[in-house]
Amino acid sequence: MFGIKHIKFDSMTHIFHHKKGIVKREGRGLSFFYFAPSSSIVAIPMGSNNLPFIFNESTNDYQTVSIQGQISYKIANPKVLSNILDFTVKDNGQYKVNDIEKLNQRIINAAQTATSSMLHDIKLKESIRSAKKIEQTIFAGFESSQMIEMLGIEILGVNVLAVSATPEMLRALETGTREQLQQEADQAIYTRRNFAVEQERIIKETELNTEIAVEEKIKQISEKKMETKVLKSQNDRKLKEMNLQADIALEKQKKILLEQKNANDKKQADAKGYVIATTLKPYKDIDWKVLTALNNNTDPKFNVSLAFRELAQNADKIGNLNISPDLLESLLSDNKNNIQRQ
Repeated sequence: MFGIKHIKFDSMTHIFHHKKGIVKREGRGLSFFYFAPSSSIVAIPMGSNNLPFIFNESTNDYQTVSIQGQISYKIANPKVLSNILDFTVKDNGQYKVNDIEKLNQRIINAAQTATSSMLHDIKLKESIRSAKKIEQTIFAGFESSQMIEMLGIEILGVNVLAVSATPEMLRALETGTREQLQQEADQAIYTRRNFAVEQERIIKETELNTEIAVEEKIKQISEKKMETKVLKSQNDRKLKEMNLQADIALEKQKKILLEQKNANDKKQADAKGYVIATTLKPYKDIDWKVLTALNNNTDPKFNVSLAFRELAQNADKIGNLNISPDLLESLLSDNKNNIQRQ
């Protein structure tokens, strides 16, 4: 009514309400009445956006590759962006012009510019395997880009989903790769066979070395046994020599002992002889008759025998001697008894 209208925006939209060239209201999620003939409303979406992209570039070997991915960004400075692109809305909240497409295209152009310089320095095969490197290159290009800063946007992330060549080049690469893989497989088979032959040679060499080592050990054992026998023989000989020397020493000791014993026996005999001689010396010059008398033997037979001896010594002085048979028989019978007892 009379040009006064009401408009409402959500919390993810930043609003600039211009009236007669002056910003009357600014903020997010505003709801207000305004006079349409003299008002202009700019609505800038503040949420994050996912921008898909796909573009072609040439590699160092003049081959075309297709790069497909996605860029995530958000508007960090709506005031700066509102001064560059037109985000004016109509009374019904619809944009008058679609400048969001311009913003997306500028972001894609910046990504393609950053990618182009890198791909021109590498070959096709390397570029196909460089998705991560392309991501890093694009993100670094955004960070150093003055245009991105002038647009007032913030790049949240870059994802490269695919890097592919033309179908003809893909088939050629597949063929070349297949041949290379076949060659690698053949080389692997050759290497495996060569390795098996080498292992067999090593095993045989090891067996021979083992046999040589065993023979060497047997030789060492034989030599050791011989040394042991020689040592045992030497020890036996030394033991025999020691026993012989011990026997000789023992015989010498026996000889010395025997000589000492003989000397002692001689000294003892000399001592006994001296004692006997000394003991008998007083009786040397005494008549045996006196000794017999001193013996004081009371046996009648002994006295009869002494008498017979006197008679025998003085036989030339005796004319006739009569001995009774009884006395003779008594003497002989005693002698027989003594003989039988012995």
